[in-house]
Amino acid sequence: QVQLVESGGGLVQPGGSLRVSCVASGRILSINTMAWYRQAPGNQRDLVASISSGGSTNYADSVKGRFTISRENGKNTMYLQMDALKPEDTAVYYCNAGIISTDSRNYDYSNYWGQGTQVTVSS
Repeated sequence: QVQLVESGGGLVQPGGSLRVSCVASGRILSINTMAWYRQAPGNQRDLVASISSGGSTNYADSVKGRFTISRENGKNTMYLQMDALKPEDTAVYYCNAGIISTDSRNYDYSNYWGQGTQVTVSS
């Protein structure tokens, strides 16, 4: 059973920084692209940033220059460093990944989501 678990969310003042993490666990053979999405109340879930297995990154225009996505392949872990945070960054942040797993007899490629971690930017 593959799981994605986020951590590191919380309350931070405008202009502050926060780092959220996502750890994948289970019988994982490899992880393809990993990404962070966010969803504010009443809004759709939007892509924040993505990173390929080779390290190529992509960012939403609203976070370019402020957020940095990274990953440690050997630890099946992804990070999102968020600097210069604004109140409009307030949302639940979700981890997403395309993962190849195995049950020893079969291989499966599926897209997985974490349960989300709340980030609140407020004074």
